[in-house]
Amino acid sequence: MSLVGKFVSELEINAPAEKYYEIFKDKVAHIPNISPTLFQNVEVHEGDWDTHGHGSIKVWNYTLEGKAEVFKEQVEFDDENFAVTLIGLEGDVFDHYKSFQGTYKVVPKGPEHSLAVLTLQFEKLKEDSPYPYKYLDLMHTITKDIEAHLK
Repeated sequence: MSLVGKFVSELEINAPAEKYYEIFKDKVAHIPNISPTLFQNVEVHEGDWDTHGHGSIKVWNYTLEGKAEVFKEQVEFDDENFAVTLIGLEGDVFDHYKSFQGTYKVVPKGPEHSLAVLTLQFEKLKEDSPYPYKYLDLMHTITKDIEAHLK
């Protein structure tokens, strides 16, 4: 049985691709305000907010299924494809996963419509480690919250 997995989910959103991507690229500090039921805080650990964050390291404080969790990640941007990848470095996810990486990519489908492609790649620590469905759900919630914010 493989311990390496990949989930891909697509959501149609009523938001321009550029504006959705801009939230991750230039306004990530606003995500706790955009999605307050999930996120309490995001802080820059290395790098800064002003250089568009490529390669910066951030620490997220969030609540998932009633439990406070922390996720430390390094961010990579692909401006050409409107994609942002969060590479996990430390945090609660590593109780069950050896590696953990989430990508938010948005494909323009018209002036006010886009396709959000959410990809979660992971390697379980053990065969009986749970699949990270709750983290894919978190990605869906963030996407829907950003969509609502941009309306």
